[in-house]
Amino acid sequence: MSPSKPKPLPLSIDPIQKRMARAQFGALCYRVEKGIVQILLVTSRGTKRWIVPKGWPEDGLTPAEAAAKEAGEEAGVTGKVKQRPIGVYSYEKHMENAESLPCIVTVYALKVKKQRDSYAEQSERRRKWFSCEEAASQVAEPELARLIKAFVP
Repeated sequence: MSPSKPKPLPLSIDPIQKRMARAQFGALCYRVEKGIVQILLVTSRGTKRWIVPKGWPEDGLTPAEAAAKEAGEEAGVTGKVKQRPIGVYSYEKHMENAESLPCIVTVYALKVKKQRDSYAEQSERRRKWFSCEEAASQVAEPELARLIKAFVP
């Protein structure tokens, strides 16, 4: 019996802001320990809430490669990233000296092969492994929580 695919739900973007929405790419970093899937979350720089590593498109990189690069910088992990996204979610990015910016994040699964002790943003962020259920309960974005709950490597 195969698991049922989650039904895509609409994004939560204010109609007034939808023309201003920006694209980002995120990595759902995971590992399997003793048969249990674990998800790696990092804290955001400003609010310190739990998030997946994510960032802006980068010239010369595919979206999946950009997501993997962010995972290396923000969480200190490397691994095998899937080129096909597992889903999308939206959120409001709070910018300094500006109104919030609506963002749509396309998420790519990254199977973690190596976790470094030293990485670019280690002084700015915390990282922690969670079960899928715990990770889903830690993130603020309902769409991201649903992606995490439904994730099957």
